[in-house]
Amino acid sequence: MAYLVPTEFVTKMVDAGESKIYMSTRDTLVRAYMAGAILALAAVFAVTVAVASGSHLVGSILFPVGFCMLYLMGFDLLTGVFVLAPLAWLDRRPGVTWGGILRNWGLVFLGNFAGALTVAVMMAFVFTMGFNTEPGAVGAKLAAVGEARTLGYAEYGAAGWFTIFLRGMLCNWMVSMGVVGAMISTHVSGKVLAMWMPIMLFFFMAFEHSVVNMFLFPTAIMMGGDFSVLDYFIWNEIPTALGNLVGGLAFTGLTLYSTHYKTAPKRQLTAAVDSKAGNEALA
Repeated sequence: MAYLVPTEFVTKMVDAGESKIYMSTRDTLVRAYMAGAILALAAVFAVTVAVASGSHLVGSILFPVGFCMLYLMGFDLLTGVFVLAPLAWLDRRPGVTWGGILRNWGLVFLGNFAGALTVAVMMAFVFTMGFNTEPGAVGAKLAAVGEARTLGYAEYGAAGWFTIFLRGMLCNWMVSMGVVGAMISTHVSGKVLAMWMPIMLFFFMAFEHSVVNMFLFPTAIMMGGDFSVLDYFIWNEIPTALGNLVGGLAFTGLTLYSTHYKTAPKRQLTAAVDSKAGNEALA
């Protein structure tokens, strides 16, 4: 499956980060919009499968299909650019500044949110026959999840907020491994396999993903979830996005960059070699 060694795919990561910073506003927004929409469809697909089968595991196994589709199409998630864009700055690529990085993050956030919200409205309409009927089992499940993952955290105050942050870190540790997975093979089958494994893990563990939540919580509100937009941002989206940023960059981006791209000098073995030569001479 044409595996690339770490030094090769980490170079691709840095190049990708630079490319995203220099991308036009139009292309950034379009690619982010489509990524948010596709991931939202994958999320509602996974929840629908889980409700129909009674198994969260089955839904988790199938959820990565959306992630694979969007990355094979070259679309961008906020969780991905959180990891890739700073690497170009660390590598001192010409013209790369923190202003450019923040611009990229902001545009991708807006595009992802717009795409996810579009699918949220469409699915809410579908679930309720144009808001004329009860939402059904899947809609009720989404509403319940929305309440549990906002008010459920708020009940514990600062400890709840920090729990979301940590779950966001763990999430993008895995999701960013999926982003890198798309770069470690030149064959579609290799890319899909490498992306599938960490994405399945994050979804089954119910870690917090900022873009999935851009779909989940607006849909939950439209399905009758008893929480507010302010609850959503304070008790989920903000700590989740911050956790995604820290986790993906610390556990994936910086570790791979530091050990496979900016490799530390090799140990000096001169003393050991001299000692061996001396022992051989005495013999």
